[in-house]
Amino acid sequence: MSSLVKEDLEKKLFKPLSQNLYEFIEIEFSVQDRYYLCVSVTKNEEVKIIMVKHYRIGLDEKYEVTKKWSLNDLRMIDGKEADTDNPFFDLHFKKVYSLEAYSCASKYAFVRTVNKLNHAYLKKDLRIVNFDSTYINDDFIWSSNNKDCLVLMRICFYAFNLVCLSLCPLRL
Repeated sequence: MSSLVKEDLEKKLFKPLSQNLYEFIEIEFSVQDRYYLCVSVTKNEEVKIIMVKHYRIGLDEKYEVTKKWSLNDLRMIDGKEADTDNPFFDLHFKKVYSLEAYSCASKYAFVRTVNKLNHAYLKKDLRIVNFDSTYINDDFIWSSNNKDCLVLMRICFYAFNLVCLSLCPLRL
């Protein structure tokens, strides 16, 4: 489903703006409408973070840019609590925007993409706080391009270890 939405977003919104869409996540912003937080790169290699409102008129899907920022203006991304599984995070520009992702995994997928594009295009010191750095950086053994699968794989690995340890007899 998300690949269809991404394809539709690219065709109807980002290609006409001459931008390449790298990542999008659904965010909880309004009860009535659906919103996406997108990361794209322009022809001039400027990284943009764009909030898009998604709505329907009849059978036609429509997308409207509601907010647009440059990655260069992003000062910090705050994941709120690194030790808990929560979808809340703050984007610190001149103003702080508190957002809620659809899931914790999508929050991490978004931040991984922003971090990657920052290293590729800007190479600025972007502060990413209150995130588990193991899931943000690609320099560890579990590195993957499967994004959300990475988080799931780590959880399964830890769960499997816990089951194995709980089944082992304890010798005194």
